[in-house]
Order: sequence, then structure tokens, then C-alpha cells
Amino acid sequence: MKDVVYMKEALKEAKKAFDLEEVPIGAVLVHNDRIIAKGHNQVELLKDATAHAEMLCLTSGAAFLENWRLTGATLYCTLEPCAMCAGAMLSSRIDRLVFGAPDLRVGVCGSWIDLFANEHPIHSIEIVRGVLEAESAALMREFFQLTRKKKCTNQSSPY
Repeated sequence: MKDVVYMKEALKEAKKAFDLEEVPIGAVLVHNDRIIAKGHNQVELLKDATAHAEMLCLTSGAAFLENWRLTGATLYCTLEPCAMCAGAMLSSRIDRLVFGAPDLRVGVCGSWIDLFANEHPIHSIEIVRGVLEAESAALMREFFQLTRKKKCTNQSSPY
């Protein structure tokens, strides 16, 4: 199944974030059965709260296509998107969103709230949930377990 293949690529991006001590979220943007953009969280590196994997990926995809309208594209994310990222997805007109693990804190595909429950006046996105959910969730758990250990042993760490 193509969704699993592309989600594995998003997980590779999440692992890059993990290795950089960023929250391990990864994304890939696929258009015409080809990855046109990749992204992983860079919030800490860039000191920018908007540097989410999805946002960086959408920006790169628009640059690649030379068009802000990403119709025909599917965004694969390892974690359910937040409101900011979901808004960017609607605005950029992606066709599909495929995500791995739910985010009970800020997920907007039904875990915290559902921004997609009501029909959008301009655009709708097909949403597929739970692709490689266990792998995505395990990476997040491992990251936050390590983060808590670092906090206990090193109070000067930003984590």
C-alpha cells in the first residue's frame, strides 16, 4: 500500500528531528506518486514556533511546484496536525492528509477538537488516520521519556 511506503519516509524525517533533539514529527508531500518535499520539526533549531514539519513541507512543496495551490497532493505526517498546520493544509488545497499517531493535546482531526467536522466553504481534505500509528507513537514516547530523564539530570537543558 502506497500510504505505508510514504509514511515510512515521513518516519525517517521524524527520526531526523529526534536526532536533533526536536519533537520527532516528520512529513512528506507526494504529488503524482512522487515525493516533492520533506520536512521535520525545526522549532528549537530555528527558534520559531511555526517551524513544524508540516509547515516546512508545504512551503517546500509550493516552491517545488511554483504554485501555492497543492491540488493533487497528499501530505503524510507522523502525528495528527495542530490547528496551524491544518489551516495551512486547507489554504494550500492539498487533496489528502494521512497521519500516524493521534495528538490528544493539540490534534485537530478529532483527538482534541475536529476542525474538519464541518464542511469547509472552499476546500475539503480526505483524511486517513492511523497509518503506522504504533511506530509514530513509539518514537514520540521514546523522545519524551529521554527528555524527562534529561530534565532530571540536567536542569540547564531546554528539554
